[in-house]
Amino acid sequence: MAMFTIRVELHDATWTDYNNLATQLGRQGITDIIQADNGNRYKLPPAEYNYVGNATLDQVYNAVNKVASTLGKRFAVLANEVTSRTWTGLSRV
Repeated sequence: MAMFTIRVELHDATWTDYNNLATQLGRQGITDIIQADNGNRYKLPPAEYNYVGNATLDQVYNAVNKVASTLGKRFAVLANEVTSRTWTGLSRV
Protein backbone atom coordinates (compact mmCIF):
# COMPACT_ATOMS: atom_id res chain seq x y z
CA MET A 1 0.00 0.00 0.00
CA ALA A 2 1.10 3.55 -0.65
CA MET A 3 1.59 6.21 2.05
CA PHE A 4 0.85 9.89 1.59
CA THR A 5 1.42 12.99 3.68
CA ILE A 6 -0.86 15.90 2.84
CA ARG A 7 -0.87 19.52 3.97
CA VAL A 8 -3.93 21.69 3.53
CA GLU A 9 -3.84 25.39 4.30
CA LEU A 10 -7.19 27.17 4.45
CA HIS A 11 -6.75 30.92 4.04
CA ASP A 12 -8.63 33.19 6.48
CA ALA A 13 -10.04 30.11 8.20
CA THR A 14 -11.16 29.35 11.73
CA TRP A 15 -10.61 26.18 13.74
CA THR A 16 -14.20 25.30 12.90
CA ASP A 17 -13.25 25.36 9.21
CA TYR A 18 -10.32 23.03 9.91
CA ASN A 19 -12.55 20.73 11.97
CA ASN A 20 -15.01 20.56 9.07
CA LEU A 21 -12.11 19.79 6.72
CA ALA A 22 -10.83 17.02 9.00
CA THR A 23 -14.31 15.49 9.30
CA GLN A 24 -14.84 15.46 5.54
CA LEU A 25 -11.33 14.12 4.84
CA GLY A 26 -11.91 11.41 7.45
CA ARG A 27 -14.85 10.19 5.38
CA GLN A 28 -12.30 9.61 2.59
CA GLY A 29 -9.96 7.70 4.92
CA ILE A 30 -7.60 10.68 5.20
CA THR A 31 -6.79 11.40 8.86
CA ASP A 32 -4.46 13.37 11.09
CA ILE A 33 -3.08 10.19 12.67
CA ILE A 34 -0.01 8.20 11.66
CA GLN A 35 1.02 4.78 12.90
CA ALA A 36 4.54 3.75 13.79
CA ASP A 37 5.98 0.35 12.86
CA ASN A 38 5.42 -0.77 16.46
CA GLY A 39 1.69 0.03 16.20
CA ASN A 40 1.74 3.23 18.25
CA ARG A 41 -0.41 6.00 16.77
CA TYR A 42 0.49 9.69 16.75
CA LYS A 43 -1.40 12.91 16.00
CA LEU A 44 0.04 14.98 13.16
CA PRO A 45 0.56 18.75 13.49
CA PRO A 46 -2.39 20.98 12.58
CA ALA A 47 -3.36 20.92 8.87
CA GLU A 48 -1.26 17.79 8.18
CA TYR A 49 -2.99 14.61 7.07
CA ASN A 50 -2.16 11.02 6.29
CA TYR A 51 -3.51 8.44 3.88
CA VAL A 52 -2.40 4.83 3.52
CA GLY A 53 -4.09 2.78 0.85
CA ASN A 54 -4.37 1.67 -2.73
CA ALA A 55 -4.57 5.07 -4.44
CA THR A 56 -2.29 7.10 -6.65
CA LEU A 57 -0.88 10.48 -5.76
CA ASP A 58 -3.26 12.09 -8.25
CA GLN A 59 -6.26 10.31 -6.71
CA VAL A 60 -5.31 11.44 -3.20
CA TYR A 61 -4.62 15.01 -4.35
CA ASN A 62 -7.92 15.16 -6.24
CA ALA A 63 -9.89 13.84 -3.25
CA VAL A 64 -8.34 16.42 -0.92
CA ASN A 65 -8.74 19.21 -3.44
CA LYS A 66 -12.41 18.31 -3.91
CA VAL A 67 -13.10 18.38 -0.17
CA ALA A 68 -11.21 21.65 0.36
CA SER A 69 -13.10 23.31 -2.47
CA THR A 70 -16.43 22.73 -0.68
CA LEU A 71 -15.46 24.85 2.33
CA GLY A 72 -15.80 28.26 0.69
CA LYS A 73 -12.24 29.32 1.53
CA ARG A 74 -9.18 29.89 -0.59
CA PHE A 75 -6.83 27.00 0.04
CA ALA A 76 -3.50 25.40 -0.78
CA VAL A 77 -2.84 21.65 -0.98
CA LEU A 78 0.50 19.84 -0.97
CA ALA A 79 0.39 16.06 -1.31
CA ASN A 80 3.43 13.77 -1.17
CA GLU A 81 3.76 10.04 -1.68
CA VAL A 82 6.32 8.77 0.80
CA THR A 83 8.26 5.55 1.24
CA SER A 84 9.20 6.13 4.87
CA ARG A 85 8.74 8.70 7.63
CA THR A 86 10.40 9.61 10.85
CA TRP A 87 9.30 12.07 13.52
CA THR A 88 9.75 13.36 17.03
CA GLY A 89 7.57 15.33 19.39
CA LEU A 90 4.19 14.13 18.09
CA SER A 91 1.57 13.32 20.70
CA ARG A 92 0.71 9.67 21.09
CA VAL A 93 -3.00 8.87 20.78
